[in-house]
Order: sequence, then structure tokens, then C-alpha cells
Amino acid sequence: MATYDFLFSSLGLKDWCAEGSSDAPMSMAALLNKSKGTETQEVSIWELPFPSMDALNDACAAFPKSRELTKGLEEGFLAVKDNLSIVLDPITQPLSWALDGTLYAMVNAPWWIVIPLLLAVVLFVTKSWKLVGFVAGSLCLLAFIDYYEYAMQTLAIIFVCAFLCVLLGVPIGIAMSRSDMMQRLTVPVLDMLQTLPPFVYLIPLIFLFSVTESKLYGIAIILYAIVPVIRLTNLGIRLVDKDVMEAANAFGMTSRQKLFKVQIPLALPNIMAGVNQTIMMSLAMVVIASLVSAPGLGVLVLQGIRNLELGVGLVAGLGIVILAVILDRVTKASLARINASQKQ
Repeated sequence: MATYDFLFSSLGLKDWCAEGSSDAPMSMAALLNKSKGTETQEVSIWELPFPSMDALNDACAAFPKSRELTKGLEEGFLAVKDNLSIVLDPITQPLSWALDGTLYAMVNAPWWIVIPLLLAVVLFVTKSWKLVGFVAGSLCLLAFIDYYEYAMQTLAIIFVCAFLCVLLGVPIGIAMSRSDMMQRLTVPVLDMLQTLPPFVYLIPLIFLFSVTESKLYGIAIILYAIVPVIRLTNLGIRLVDKDVMEAANAFGMTSRQKLFKVQIPLALPNIMAGVNQTIMMSLAMVVIASLVSAPGLGVLVLQGIRNLELGVGLVAGLGIVILAVILDRVTKASLARINASQKQ
């Protein structure tokens, strides 16, 4: 007698439960329990199991098990997978082209072109020769230990994914700031994206796209890293002083003029803080995405774990730390420049 037999009996569902009973022979475990007399043994209140799906299935064979729930979700997803692929493949194909093209350019271009070009970008956004020297030394160190190609692959993925996060995230943040309804609808989605474990992003994408396609890890990185730039864009625009907006209205500015000439310039520090966090989260996800063929330093970390090569894993981890410090310092220096220009 199962623990919750009384529940189905009191509800008058004994016949329904009997319909779901199996004619298969009793399992060995059930036979042993029956021979020992444990099948009819009463359960104390201390050992009373929670009325879960499996516990209720023990009392009523027609009641579904928890495995049937997960299997149903899996079968439902697989049933619509082909239709989803037909819709998503053309939309996401440009992401594959962008990732493949950037990877090819940064890896195959000579180092004496790529490194000076990166240093020129750092100087342009920060105006700091000290930071340029730090970046140059860090990149030369990675090249000296033969990690240059892996570092360039990681940077290429981050550049593409972070750029797309900003390109998509800033308009969404602006739309949220201009509509309370949009904010109420978007915040739960952002909360879900921010709290899902990184590995969970990869599960449905593996079924939708081939592992050999770069858009597989590109979409996972974008979904994981886009949240901060959306939130901080929305917050920055909402924090613009109301007196400033009243002055803009008094001058007869249109909504477009107020957005581009008042709100976005004043919200730029918050937007740049969101960009900084997006870049850092992109770097974190690049390492995890190496499980699904993403190139870069994450591959070396994965190799160190799989082959128990301590040195490879530690040095690759050090390379990721160096790239994280470079990206963090550059974005923070550009943010400091923006703040200084606004105070002047």
C-alpha cells in the first residue's frame, strides 16, 4: 500500500488509477520489499514523503511521473525545432558572418598591424599614454608566450558581441525609459536572463544550431551580456534631472531633439558603465562558450581541465585576467573622460 492511496480513494479516483496500472511483471525491488513485508509497512509522520509527482505515482499509476514532464518539454521543443530553425537561421546568419570575418581578420593580419591598431584605438578613447604602454606590454607578454593568436580570437569575439549588445541594448533601454508599460514587460525577461546559469543558455541553442556555426556561441554571449547595458541605459535616461527636461520643453525641443541632445548626453556615464559590464560579461561567457567550439583562451582552459595540464590552465587563466584588466581599464578611462568633459 502506497503512502498516498488514501488521497485518491477519498477523491473517488481508484478506477482511474487502476486504468493506469501496468500488466508488466513486478520488479525485483518490489518483490524483495513484498517478501520483507516493507510494502505494507506504515510510514511514520517523520518519514512522510512530500506529495511529489513520483510519490503520487506510487499510489496511482495513472498519475504522471516527473520524468514525463521533462520528456514532454523535450519532445515539444523538438517538435517545433525545425520550424524555429527555418525562421532563426536567416536572421542569425549575419552574426556568423561578422564573427567569422572578424576572427579571420584579427588572426591572419600581421601582428605589427593589429597591435599598433589596437593601441591607436586605446589612445583615441582614453588619451592616456600610460594606459597605452600598459596595453602594449600586456599584448607583447601574451605574444611572447605564444598566446597571441588565442588572445586575438577572444578579443575578436568580444568586439563583435559587445558591439551588437550595445547596438541592440541601447535602443531597448531607451524604449524602456520612455514607456512604463515597456519597462514592466521587459524587466521580468531581463531578470530571467540575468539569473539563468550560463550553461543553460547553451542547451536550446545546441539543438537549434550546428556546433560548427559560430552564431551558436555568439547568441549565447549576447543573451548573457546584453542585460547591463539595457538596464543602465534605462536608468540613466530616467535619472536625467526634471528641471533640465522642463528647460528643454521651454525651448520647444522635439522628442527626438530632447533624446539626442539632452537625455543621451546626460545619461552617457551610466550607459558607458553598462558597456563596461557588458564587455566583462562577454569575456566571462567566451570562456564557457569554449564548450561549444568557441575559439580563444577558453579552449586552453578547457584543455587544461580535460588533460589535467595545470600549467596550460593557469597560464591561459592568467591571459584571460590580462585581457579583462585591459578591457576594464580602457572602458573606465573612457568613462572618466566623459565625466570630466561633462563637468567642464
